[in-house]
Amino acid sequence: MKKTLAITIITVLLYACSGGAGSNNSTGTTETTEQGTETKSISDYDPHRGEGKFSNIEVGSLNTTMADAGQKIFEVKCSACHKLTDEKLVGPGWLGVTKKHKPEWIMNFITNPDAMIDKDPELQSQLEICLVRMPNQNLTDVDARNILEFMRKNDGVK
Repeated sequence: MKKTLAITIITVLLYACSGGAGSNNSTGTTETTEQGTETKSISDYDPHRGEGKFSNIEVGSLNTTMADAGQKIFEVKCSACHKLTDEKLVGPGWLGVTKKHKPEWIMNFITNPDAMIDKDPELQSQLEICLVRMPNQNLTDVDARNILEFMRKNDGVK
């Protein structure tokens, strides 16, 4: 039983570090997916917005209802890998993330981590430190917005 568990853990870690079967080429060339649709090249990547569907997220004063919903999602899907301080657990700590990145970047990353890790030099550097790719948690747009609001609350936005 212990041997099987150890093999399973090693397999999962190796898969996570390899980027999985669907990882993108990071040579800066344009790719074509199996469905025949063209994807953007790395040279088209916007490091302030990230890679994904969110291009303009308006934030104002803290929405506590959304932040509370985001905290519940954090506790279920994020807290195993992230702390609310700047301390690294499996992934980096969340303290200061909303001061470092635009809302669009954060929401694109948490809803589209694979494409962003493949294209964002900062995320690639972070991967060298954390050694594990952030998994796609299949969050809805509403979930992502609620998590953003919780991150803002964690960073002291009122």
